[in-house]
Amino acid sequence: MKHRELKPEIFWVGAIDWNLRNFHGYETRRGSTYNAYLVVDEKVVLIDTVKEHFFPEMLSRIKSVIDPQKIDYIISGHVEMDHSGSLPAMLKLAPRAKIITSPAGERGLKKHFGELPYQVVKTGDTLNIGKRNLQFVEIPMVHWPDSMVTYSPQDRVLFPNDAFGQHIASFERFDGQMPLNIITEEAAKYYANIVLRYGSQVEKALNAVSSLEIEMIAPSHGIIWKTHIEKILKLYWKWAKYETELRALIAYDTMWGSTEKLAFALYEGLEQAGIPTTLRKLSTTHITDVMTDVLESRLIAIGSPTINQDMLPTVGGFLTYLRGLAPRKRTGFAFGSYGWGKGGPERVEEMFKEMKFNLPVALFKVQYLPTDDDLENMRQVGEKLGTLLQSTSIS
Repeated sequence: MKHRELKPEIFWVGAIDWNLRNFHGYETRRGSTYNAYLVVDEKVVLIDTVKEHFFPEMLSRIKSVIDPQKIDYIISGHVEMDHSGSLPAMLKLAPRAKIITSPAGERGLKKHFGELPYQVVKTGDTLNIGKRNLQFVEIPMVHWPDSMVTYSPQDRVLFPNDAFGQHIASFERFDGQMPLNIITEEAAKYYANIVLRYGSQVEKALNAVSSLEIEMIAPSHGIIWKTHIEKILKLYWKWAKYETELRALIAYDTMWGSTEKLAFALYEGLEQAGIPTTLRKLSTTHITDVMTDVLESRLIAIGSPTINQDMLPTVGGFLTYLRGLAPRKRTGFAFGSYGWGKGGPERVEEMFKEMKFNLPVALFKVQYLPTDDDLENMRQVGEKLGTLLQSTSIS
């Protein structure tokens, strides 16, 4: 396997996971990469490693540049095993290497690997490796407590670990080599499913690196940003502030079609009000894709029938996932159906309240089958929500 030179003396030596389709519950239809970077100066630095079983691929790329024994430092920007999993194997071949990590990183790495030659750095610390003085910035909870950025001012390259990443497996390494809409779609999906909860921490991280001159952002997953740096920075600022578009998401599931009929009537009403709306059936759309819709949507409408006086499991599972990712500044609307026992739509509304969603319209529910009048009333609810969304009172 060959390296890819990103800038003079800076090389990509990571691994491509073409077959990855599930990343701890996150659906990754395009696979992923585990990006590792080699900086060859008077001292040689390896920035992050790869999943343990991809170690041979990374090693072959490193060997295409230098003898691994010459590595002096291994920077661990994040403890998670897709980045640290090859540390023990790498140290066997680079016996003089020290592991550079944050204070939280040291604690986490010790839990995984025990005592290793750690060298702890904090925000503002630097590491001289010859012509370069690498700088470090801790970015806790983007998305783990140990997360840390490495910056090379001489090259104007930012190595932000998981920040700005995407799950994309590709031969191409740079953002100018692939369609931008695919990269930003995967960046949005990545943020929505991994980072969304930590908006305030992302803001702090963006502020911390805002004064840096950046010509390249080299994340730990996916494509490297070079051509469209301004684009991804603007998106991260928007997402960190929980800013949304004037659009709606209807996510639902159905047993005998009643809740589905309500969902389509609601869709018609929102469309009549001029609100761009996405309709997702939770039994056929993966929750990670629905979360990507959540990222941009101001209104989240969720519908469920009633089973055992509660939500349908697909709806309950999605709402639990949504609650954990904690989107803010959202308007909610609950709807659904029931038979002899109530509970499904009510439980949806309860969870909206737990998430502190704005609820300007009461839940809408029908018993058994919706009548023509019920469907017309639901269309009117859609129009009302659309009108409210366009007002400043709930935006």
